[in-house]
Amino acid sequence: MQLSQKFIDTEQFQRLRDVKQLGLCHMVFPGAVHTRFEHSLGVYCLAGQAMGRLQQFQGEELGIDRNDIQTVKLAGLLHDVGHGPFSHTFEKEFLPKVAPHLPRWTHEQMSQMMVEYIVDEHNIDIDQKNLRKIKDMIVASSHLAAPIENHEKRFLYDIVANGRNGIDVDKFDYIDRDCRACGISNSFYFPRLMENMRVIDNEICYRAKENRNVYDLFQTRANLYRTVYTHAKVKALEYMLVDAFVLANDYLRISDNVLDPQEFWKLDDTILKTIETSSDPELAAAQKIVIRMRRRELYQYCNEYAVPKEQLEHFKTVRAEDIVCSQVKPGVNLSPDDIVVSNVKIDLTRGKEDPVQRVHFFKDYESDEKFIIPKERISHLLPDCFEDRIVRVYSKKPDLVDAVSEAFENFQLRMYGIKTQVHGTPNGKRRRSQQRSYTEG
Repeated sequence: MQLSQKFIDTEQFQRLRDVKQLGLCHMVFPGAVHTRFEHSLGVYCLAGQAMGRLQQFQGEELGIDRNDIQTVKLAGLLHDVGHGPFSHTFEKEFLPKVAPHLPRWTHEQMSQMMVEYIVDEHNIDIDQKNLRKIKDMIVASSHLAAPIENHEKRFLYDIVANGRNGIDVDKFDYIDRDCRACGISNSFYFPRLMENMRVIDNEICYRAKENRNVYDLFQTRANLYRTVYTHAKVKALEYMLVDAFVLANDYLRISDNVLDPQEFWKLDDTILKTIETSSDPELAAAQKIVIRMRRRELYQYCNEYAVPKEQLEHFKTVRAEDIVCSQVKPGVNLSPDDIVVSNVKIDLTRGKEDPVQRVHFFKDYESDEKFIIPKERISHLLPDCFEDRIVRVYSKKPDLVDAVSEAFENFQLRMYGIKTQVHGTPNGKRRRSQQRSYTEG
C-alpha cells in the first residue's frame, strides 16, 4: 500500500469529508458544497504534477529523487488536516472570542500536530527526517515557518505553501475549484504557469511571458474574497454561527481540545446539527440562532464603506462601541451587543505591497538569469494600490436597523467627513425597522 493511502484511510483524514471548504458559503452559493477532503486530494495531485515537471526537465541538475516527490505530495495531502469546523470561521472568528489566551492558534499548527498523531496512532512507518520536512512544508507560509533559507533544496518548500511570493499549488487548486463551484469568472490558468516554471538559484521562477498570468492569479483570489468569501450575507451567517458556538461552548466544550489532536479530530461541521436538534435546555439559546439561520432570519446588513486610500496607513479596527458612541437618534438605546462590525481586508496576499514584485522571472530556457519585472514594464492598467479595507455593520435585531444605520453614517461622517455610501440601507428595510420600533414601543 502506498504511504499516501495509509494516511487517506485514517478516520482523521476521512473527517475532512465533513468540513466544508468554504464554511457557510453554500447557504448563499448553493454550489459551494465541496469539502477539505477533495481539496486536499487536489493539492496532492498538483504537488505531484509540479514535482514531475521539475524532475523531467531539471531532475538531475536539482538532485530530485523519489523521496523528494513523495514528501512534497504528502505535504500537499495533509496541509489542511488541522482545519476546524467551518474552516476559517472557527479559527479566525470563534476561537479569538472564547480562547483569547491561545497565541495565534492556526490550522497549520494543528495540521502539524495531527500528522504526528496520525503517524503514532496508526503506526505508519515513515522516516522521521521526512516527517519533519512534511511538517515544515505545511507551515512554510505561516508565522510558524522554521528557518530554511540555506536548505539544500529550498525550492521544495515553496510548492505547497509558498512563503516567499504566495504562488503555490494550494492556491492553484482552491482558486480553480471555488470559482467553478460559485460561478465566478477565473482569468487565471494554472497549467500554463506550471508548464513555464523552472528552478534558478534554489527558487521557482516563471517565464517572463507569464507575468500577466501571475497577476491574474492574485486578482482572481482577491475577486473570490470580495465576491464569495466576504459576501455580506455569508459574513452575516458566519457571525450568527460564531454567536451560536459561543453560547454552546461551555456545554459542548468546543474549544477545550484545540491543542489535543486526539480529541480535536472529532470536531467537524456536524456540530451545527448537534446544536439544532438538541433537546438540552443548556443549548436553547444557541439553538434559536441556528434556527434563525435556517429560516434566513439573518443579522441585518445596515451599510458599509470602503476606507479612503489615503487613510489605509492609519486604519484602526472599528468596534461596535464606536458605532454606539455615534448614536444621536432619541428614543432608542443601542448596545454593543446589538451590533456586529465586520472589518474586511482584501489584498493580493502581501497587504499594501505588490506581490508580483517578489516573483522572479526568466527570459527563456537558455538563460540562467532571474529577475523581477517592474509593474510599469507590464502594463499601465495595473493597480497602484493593493489593499482594500471595508467596514460593514449589521444589526442583530431587525427593529434596530434604522438606528444602527444612522449611527453608522454618523460615525463615517465623523471619521472621514463624508456621508454618501455605496450600499445604502434599503428604504423598505428602514421602514420595516421603524414600524417594528413603533409597534413594540
